Amino acid sequence: MKTTVLLADDHALFRQGLALLVGERADWEIVGQAGDGEEAVRLAQALQPRIAVLDIEMPRMNGLEAARRIRQVAPATGIVALSMYGDPHYQQRMFEAGASAYVLKNEAMDDLVAAIEALLRGQRFVSPAASGVPRAGPSRSVELDKASLSERELAVLRLLATGMRTKEIGAALDISAKTVETYRSRIMLKLGIDNVPGLVRFAIRAGIILPEP
Repeated sequence: MKTTVLLADDHALFRQGLALLVGERADWEIVGQAGDGEEAVRLAQALQPRIAVLDIEMPRMNGLEAARRIRQVAPATGIVALSMYGDPHYQQRMFEAGASAYVLKNEAMDDLVAAIEALLRGQRFVSPAASGVPRAGPSRSVELDKASLSERELAVLRLLATGMRTKEIGAALDISAKTVETYRSRIMLKLGIDNVPGLVRFAIRAGIILPEP
């Protein structure tokens, strides 16, 4: 019986390359391809593949949320996360969401087969380049980090980034200063940022506030 595989990535050419790679194995079969997270969940529910390969940064629904939903609708499906980002923060979040393998996209042609084989043996897999020393290139995704913040956290971050003090933010949001400090600590932890200037830079990159003219 063939191992069925679902591929989900919004870059069609990259997805086709993965399909060719997987297709080289006579005992593996591509049963579906998706260009966004919502389609990936729908196909996983309909097809119940043995393996789902998910890019973590997709339109309509990111790979983190897609992984969580696939665990619900297709609990027997093993999930391989594809990512541009080597930061351990994303590895942890994907494993918490239900993935069992984490493959860097620029290493996918070398590591994807090994990752799927590891899942079929009941083992976890992380691209060696993601588990070693820091590499060149992006380490964090602004869009994924922004999506991890709640509406209240976004509101606190927006006011922090505009220069408001803790008491002023509390008054504006009708919460205590201590609660504002709790939100600020939580935001910093989620974003991996340990100072207010860094939060301001993130808020500008994420479009939460506009840069000063």
